Amino acid sequence: MADLVSPIHILLLLIVALLVFGPRRLPEIGQGIGKGIREFRRAMSGLTDTPEDEKPDYTVKVDDPPTKGD
Repeated sequence: MADLVSPIHILLLLIVALLVFGPRRLPEIGQGIGKGIREFRRAMSGLTDTPEDEKPDYTVKVDDPPTKGD
């Protein structure tokens, strides 16, 4: 159960895909999957990145210490 995706499984999957889609359609399908993965990664990085103008300002501003007369 630990080894769900072995090289044999990948090879069988590629052979079935070749038989179903044919040798001419496989490169197009691969390119489409690659573009989809890239767009997904770009969208995920866009969600985690915060633009500079939206980042909170955590700087601490210290006033002059009070004098004895205050």
